Amino acid sequence: MHTTTAIEPRDEALLSTPETLASFSDLGLSSVVLAAVSDAGYTQPTPIQQEAIPLALSGRDMIGLANTGTGKTAAFTLPIIDRLLDGPRRTRVLILTPTRELAAQVDDSFRKYGKHSELAVAAVFGGVPIEPQERALRQGVDVIVATPGRLIDHIERQNVVFDDLEVLVLDEADRMLDMGFAPQLNRIVNEIPRYRQTLLFSATMPPEVEALARKYLRKPVVVQVGRRSSAASTVAHAVYPVPREKKSALLVELLRKPDMDSVLIFTRTKHGADRVVRHLERAEITATAMHADKSQAQRTQALDGFKRGAIRVLVATDIAQRGLDISGITHVINYDVPQQPEDYVHRIGRTGRAAATGDAYTFMAPDEIAMVRTIERVIGQQIPRISVPGFDFGTVAAD
Repeated sequence: MHTTTAIEPRDEALLSTPETLASFSDLGLSSVVLAAVSDAGYTQPTPIQQEAIPLALSGRDMIGLANTGTGKTAAFTLPIIDRLLDGPRRTRVLILTPTRELAAQVDDSFRKYGKHSELAVAAVFGGVPIEPQERALRQGVDVIVATPGRLIDHIERQNVVFDDLEVLVLDEADRMLDMGFAPQLNRIVNEIPRYRQTLLFSATMPPEVEALARKYLRKPVVVQVGRRSSAASTVAHAVYPVPREKKSALLVELLRKPDMDSVLIFTRTKHGADRVVRHLERAEITATAMHADKSQAQRTQALDGFKRGAIRVLVATDIAQRGLDISGITHVINYDVPQQPEDYVHRIGRTGRAAATGDAYTFMAPDEIAMVRTIERVIGQQIPRISVPGFDFGTVAAD
């Protein structure tokens, strides 16, 4: 077991957004990787990328604390691609993610930024047939991007060999623990070499994540961008007090506004998501639901339609809460107040990504007032209340 002394952030001056951001060419990346970054249209790294990429290139273990939408995926894919440009094909990197959607997006990132290399990447997750993944793994890959459960299936089938593994990435570590993956993580880490570089990324650092870091990382450097549990500064927040039975009518009212171009709505349950979609369809608003009862093909189709703009409204449970890389979302609406304050931060991280601006609205029924006040205490800011005539049960001021 690897332990560290106190896990503390680096000096605050190094963690805040620099006055002048470096260019990608200042970070030590090779010309092959820089060409792919340029092809993708990026010129300046985000703060987490500026801090994390040189550390990852140096071989240090690292904890990256950053909200979703800050560019953290590229903060580890770029230095990993750089590292893998030389050497024979063997599995040298393993990236673990909590959901199949996030695994697919990390896989896409490797393909986008590794386009000028010959890296082979396999995305390994459930909800799809295992045989094509099996064939890819047996042919040999440089990088495996996996959800824990499906990776263990492949370990048991002896489809993977980790003897040459050099880098382990735990992406959205807090969410993996929330979803109960701790036993699977232990099982997987026991299968890989002890001496490796480990990169852990998390939006929050609760005691469980800190314990995980102490167990798996050696003398990690902590890079923290923004306050822990802070809400994205590029997002305008608002709470709409509304009786529960009037939420669907208020939603239709808001969606009729011309600026509601690309809207992501969160509900607490799968049935709630389906009910909202049915109500919107009756109001002739194009919408689709994405949740765990949908097949992988249905979820991919829903995401693709939303990204293309063919579907204006995506209604999701918290399965979509983490890591969805969708640019151009103008509004996030919490149809139900999230029960955990951290989930509020993650949900609204879907809009205002990478310094774009967006709006986050929360519908608050009378029995949800206490949850909103808890969220306000955690994020350290009061959220303005907006009263809509005919819908408000009486504006409730923040404490």
